[in-house]
Amino acid sequence: MDGTAAARLLDWDAAARIGRRFAGPGPVTGPAERARLIDDFDDATREADRLVQELTGLPIPGPPSRPWVMSRGEWVAQNLRGFEQILEPAAARLMGRRLQGPAAPFRRRVLAAQVGAILGYLGRKVLGQYDLFLPPDDRDVVYFVGPNVVELERRHRFPRRDFRRWIAFHEVTHRVQFEGVPWLRGYLSSQVASYLGTLDLDARKLVDRLRRAREELDGAPDWRGMGILFVLMTPEQRETFRRMQALMSLLEGHGNYVMDRVSEGRVRAAERMRRTLQRRRHRQGFERMVQRAVGIDVKVRQYDMGERFVAEVVDRAGPEGFARVWERPEHLPTLEEVARPEAWVARVAGP
Repeated sequence: MDGTAAARLLDWDAAARIGRRFAGPGPVTGPAERARLIDDFDDATREADRLVQELTGLPIPGPPSRPWVMSRGEWVAQNLRGFEQILEPAAARLMGRRLQGPAAPFRRRVLAAQVGAILGYLGRKVLGQYDLFLPPDDRDVVYFVGPNVVELERRHRFPRRDFRRWIAFHEVTHRVQFEGVPWLRGYLSSQVASYLGTLDLDARKLVDRLRRAREELDGAPDWRGMGILFVLMTPEQRETFRRMQALMSLLEGHGNYVMDRVSEGRVRAAERMRRTLQRRRHRQGFERMVQRAVGIDVKVRQYDMGERFVAEVVDRAGPEGFARVWERPEHLPTLEEVARPEAWVARVAGP
């Protein structure tokens, strides 16, 4: 067993095995098709670098974006490495609080099964990702999950190169956000660390929170839009969580906004792609239940609310007024302002 606290908290190798099993391999692709994927995303990210920087006015000070066309299993493994890294400080603190002993092996297996199953499910859905927690030398890398891209192209008969360019516009926008706004990566990392620093697995405190949650479920308006786990949080955790939700809504909404603007006149069937992915995100029935269980429904609201926020701010204050959001952390919208863009414009962008 690895000597790190995160490794003592969770069996990461087991989580990776379970994640790969849940994700499955995806559609079969031959060597020629895999080579085309790599070539297409090379071209798409090169084009996206140029167009996204031109539209946003945010520079990439480092090297050009470098695509990694990966399998579902590779995506699961990479995200587990990132989680292990960010969990280490919290795990070191938690491991000193009666979390060792006879139940530790069982706990490690249970947590591995939960994390692996969630990542395996997500590994079947994700098309691309910009990973915030890569080491500095790899921060030019943008992930694309090849089997998922091919699966959607085949199912919906999307024009291959156009669909890949369309995805690249969104994911490269995230790289431009974090490379072009010097304080943004550190700000989000500090919020994540702050949230993890408040975690406590003390059984008595968890029971108290469950009791309080039952009392709040009918009377608290916040949890319906934030997910049921919001009710289980302490007041301090809720404030941090709301800040992170507001930021992620901004980033995802801006990613979609930029993708749509850059695609105009350049990407065939972009509107059909957009409608298809919106339907894919707003699933019903059993799929909807799974989305709510793993928190994807909150992610869906981030896309929708964030895109409305960006579009309305640009409409009211122009691109220059919206660009003030990147000047300093105090200019980020609150969650209430994401829902009411005019309030952010009045506070930050002026008349």
